Amino acid sequence: MKKILIFGGSGQIGRHLIRKLTKENYLVTVVTRNLHKKGTVLKLSGNPGYIEVVEGNIFDEEQLNNFFKDKDVCINLVGILYENKQNTFKNIHVNFPTILAKKCEEYKLKQFIHISALGIEKAADSKYASSKLEGEKNIINNFSKSTILKPSVIFSVDDNFSCRLLTLLSLLPIFPLYYNGKTKFSPMHVSEMCEVIKIAIDKNICSDIIECVGPEELSFKEILQKLLISINKKRLLIPLPIQIAKFIAFFFEKFPKPLITRDQLKILKYDNVLSGQYKSNIDIGIVPKLKFDQEILKYSYMWKEGGQYSK
Repeated sequence: MKKILIFGGSGQIGRHLIRKLTKENYLVTVVTRNLHKKGTVLKLSGNPGYIEVVEGNIFDEEQLNNFFKDKDVCINLVGILYENKQNTFKNIHVNFPTILAKKCEEYKLKQFIHISALGIEKAADSKYASSKLEGEKNIINNFSKSTILKPSVIFSVDDNFSCRLLTLLSLLPIFPLYYNGKTKFSPMHVSEMCEVIKIAIDKNICSDIIECVGPEELSFKEILQKLLISINKKRLLIPLPIQIAKFIAFFFEKFPKPLITRDQLKILKYDNVLSGQYKSNIDIGIVPKLKFDQEILKYSYMWKEGGQYSK
């Protein structure tokens, strides 16, 4: 019965992972910055008696020391897609994972699992990508029993990818295609991503970098087309010149939750599929089966007129 410490448990992967691990009788401790806001949701994510939710500042070293005592595995799910005054890429993707790796070494944990991102090696001009890569290097240098998972797009009923696109497609008559919509992704359902993490814990897979992908490769345009079919709508998908896209993204960056940023445009230039440089989830025994178009039908009715009763 391993004792697992999770940071970033209130996100999409975190909530599904907590449910999976507590069902398997793992004792899970989840750290949140705001117990009043996130505590109830997190406690309901896991089986009673197998989950503990604690409040803490992730940069307070004294609090971190208390969290790491008597733990076997640490999992870091913390990440951001854009910067703001409170959170910078340097702090969240470099400094924080480095601190965790050092704590894992100090308290002699059996394993550290860190969630990074797929396809960032080529995007050297992106602050997001470069910070993720620097964080990976620091983890490997500070704790030898680290496993870095690099997923492509993760989707589910409560994600920030398919749900946001469905919202925009249901409202906008015209939708822009960046780089002609040719950028390739390999969407992976969150349940299969959580299975990869569980297998890594069960088999004690350490000192590895593993790329995590779904069963198919889809271009951004194909993803939009599948989403439109699922909500029975037609939209004009128009290629947008990159200079105009950057100009629009500049203004979007002023919003608290920007739809797109100039830094994200740099990442969209590169395919988000297996590179062949590292092991994949298939190599460790997780062969993905859940296809994008079949899974989104289970929740895309929420964007149809009439909802689930639209038929």
